[in-house]
Amino acid sequence: MASYEVMYILAPNLEEEAYAALSRKFSDLITESGGRVEKVDTWGKRRLAYEIKKFREGFYTVIYFSATAACVKELDRVMKITEPVLRHLIVRHEEKDNTNAEGKVAAEHA
Repeated sequence: MASYEVMYILAPNLEEEAYAALSRKFSDLITESGGRVEKVDTWGKRRLAYEIKKFREGFYTVIYFSATAACVKELDRVMKITEPVLRHLIVRHEEKDNTNAEGKVAAEHA
């Protein structure tokens, strides 16, 4: 399984219960598809850089998770058809290589 993060923006006119229910829905979808949710980072309501679907604000949330490609494809499909989702982006995390060109482990800077 690869590591991913998904950031999504929900419409600001949702009730708190609806917002929480959608967040649970996306997390449950990941776990039911065989993935593992590592962290859910809720940013809350923020101003958008530009208007999206006539909204100037939105609820931002980031989910860090590990999953298969099929799980990610299903999550993307569900987010596309969920009306309160204004925008979403799923990004795969690449493994960091801590060696330099000579093969020595790079020293961390303090």
